[in-house]
Amino acid sequence: MAKLVLVYSLVVLGLALACNAATYTVGDSSGWDISTDLGTWAENNKFVVGDSLSFLYSSSHSLEEVKKEDFDSCNTTNVIRTFTNGNTTVPLTEPGTRYFVCGNQLHCLGGMKLQVNVAGNQAKSPIGAPQSQPGVTVTQPSSKRNNPASVVPSSAGSVYEGRDCIVMAFLGFVATMFWAVQL
Repeated sequence: MAKLVLVYSLVVLGLALACNAATYTVGDSSGWDISTDLGTWAENNKFVVGDSLSFLYSSSHSLEEVKKEDFDSCNTTNVIRTFTNGNTTVPLTEPGTRYFVCGNQLHCLGGMKLQVNVAGNQAKSPIGAPQSQPGVTVTQPSSKRNNPASVVPSSAGSVYEGRDCIVMAFLGFVATMFWAVQL
């Protein structure tokens, strides 16, 4: 019984620490692509410290993190980090602005670049709630306009966040204790 309580307590602690983090797939089902309407995608998301961005892209693209001046001019020769594996997850570890571009300069000039504004780790709005400010802005929209009414968002975070997550973990603990007592 004592081992069960210890194991469950560790699980609850791990769950509580991870409850606020969300992973967002950049561009939802369209991914990191020049045809993706990153502006519409960006307007629907707000990012905080602890979240992650998942970039999915084909071999004709790459992902480069750059400084603001290189972002503005689509300079792909002075990069902070380069990713080419087609499936890149970037953790958002501190508040501030991050800049991402496609390594193909023509794609960047065509709008395949993303400015991510990361807020401090505050309580987030419920999933699906309207945001008062967009969390991400794209300075140059892509040439393709997706119909936002037909796009089903796929990068929503966890359903239970913050205090709700801890309450759900506690209820799970209580249910397990009742189960263990009946054994």
